[in-house]
Amino acid sequence: MEQSLASAMLEWLEDGAPWKLRVADFYEQHEFSFDDVVLPDALAGSFSSHALEELRRHIEERFGVELSTRIDVTAHRLTHGQRIKIHNDFIPGEESHRLLIQLNRGWEDSNGGLLVFFNSNDPADVHRILRPLHNTGVVFEISESSLHAVTPIQAGNRYTLVLSFFPREKCSQPANMSSSR
Repeated sequence: MEQSLASAMLEWLEDGAPWKLRVADFYEQHEFSFDDVVLPDALAGSFSSHALEELRRHIEERFGVELSTRIDVTAHRLTHGQRIKIHNDFIPGEESHRLLIQLNRGWEDSNGGLLVFFNSNDPADVHRILRPLHNTGVVFEISESSLHAVTPIQAGNRYTLVLSFFPREKCSQPANMSSSR
């Protein structure tokens, strides 16, 4: 994301976004869907159907997959004490790939909020740890083994844009149907 756009998005997330608290079994966070808001003019173009289509094509090429034109965009904010426990987000037939864009002002390791990928459900079996540095991103495939978590927030607010991609539905003719000429 262009630096000026990332800064403008962070300012909007800090001061103008319509956050709603959501509590689930493995997390508590503030969030909202881009479907439910009108973005400021300075930000809207970056999430236009054309911009998202280009991003979808890039992810298809990178992962060698075919994706649906459906792309869900949400924003997440974690505040002091909040965390996301180990999970994989896998639901058969649903989201297949995810792009996380971090937008955080002056983030330090002591703030917590580290994104951790695991090799198993064992919290000691860490594969990789990523800092939520401003204007960085990570894209990954959602599967039964895409185990990840976010460590507890110790200071500050952690902002993430979450772009969810879905598999392209295959259209096939039922076996008992014949084509007419």
